[in-house]
Amino acid sequence: MARLVHPPLGLPPLDLAIGDAEKMAERIALGRKLFFDRRLSINGTMSCAMCHIPEQGFAQHELATSVGVEGRSVRRNAPTILNVAYMELMFHDGRDDSLETQIFGPLLAQAEMANPSVGFVLQTIRQAKDYDGLFESAYGEPVDFGHLGSALAAYERSLLLANSPFDRWFYGKQDSALTDQAKKGFALFTGKAGCAICHPVEETGTVFTDQQLHNTGLGYLRDIVDPSDQGPVAVQVAPGVVYNLARSTIDSVGLPRQKDLGRKEVTNDPDDMYLFKTPGLRNVALTAPYMHDGSLRRLRDVVDFYDQGGFQYEGTDPALRPLHLTEPEKKALVAFLESLTGEGIADLIAEARGTEIGNVEADLNSAKGSY
Repeated sequence: MARLVHPPLGLPPLDLAIGDAEKMAERIALGRKLFFDRRLSINGTMSCAMCHIPEQGFAQHELATSVGVEGRSVRRNAPTILNVAYMELMFHDGRDDSLETQIFGPLLAQAEMANPSVGFVLQTIRQAKDYDGLFESAYGEPVDFGHLGSALAAYERSLLLANSPFDRWFYGKQDSALTDQAKKGFALFTGKAGCAICHPVEETGTVFTDQQLHNTGLGYLRDIVDPSDQGPVAVQVAPGVVYNLARSTIDSVGLPRQKDLGRKEVTNDPDDMYLFKTPGLRNVALTAPYMHDGSLRRLRDVVDFYDQGGFQYEGTDPALRPLHLTEPEKKALVAFLESLTGEGIADLIAEARGTEIGNVEADLNSAKGSY
């Protein structure tokens, strides 16, 4: 709660109507409970937190793209929800502009939590005894569409993480807070590399995003360029366990990868082909893998990708160009990005894991059986 009123060093002020502080604290706690509740999926196996894992920067390290109920493949990487309070657009394609409404996408998506309707979700909550009185106390009314979105948004907005070494140096004016290598990386970030064009640094606080959508060429590369030209595919079967497999081997045991047209899937405008949202860079060292499809595993991979100008074709954003960075410059950029890790992630994890959820099996059977 205090984080919302006084965001950590480096973050801009939040324009929020906090109102009754006690009620806001109740709503955050209720949203946290909902966020970790697997009963909110069709078969009681998936929660929001299973793709936005606290110990993994509220993102997901093990999988480039997430897996939903019954092992259903999701096309995109699970983005972090740290500092999502500042995001003007939600999802990689910017298809929603409100935290209060974005949650209904995953709740209803057949590849994610697979509920058949919003009413089905609400009935699940009404039948779960451990929710008795919680919405009434937090909102003065029983659960409904608006209160469900509001509670989840309240919790997500509370996940603020800054006061990084960079913040203490740049905003706190503590010269010793940042290494010389990271300082060189920042100079490159705002200068030669041009990263700050899309990830601007504001004097009053920043989340390192222009809140826009851009075409880096990566979507085109994944969908159009012949995969057979890319050689063996690195498949991570467990954390730290990677096998290089032939494309034919992968195709023989799995479904073909679906194309991802980016923003065009929202607007149906050909000019929006392969446009994806600029992510914020705070805590980026905690939230691998990177890009909309999770195809770049390390920060160094991201630096190398942009050093070559993204993937160049006629649709690539004109701001992208080969950078010709030296090896020391690449290391300096990575050092700067690593310096954006905020202070207090352990506290956010502890709060998250302190959430109590009811009897999943008993309440699930009761809710589904009476709907």
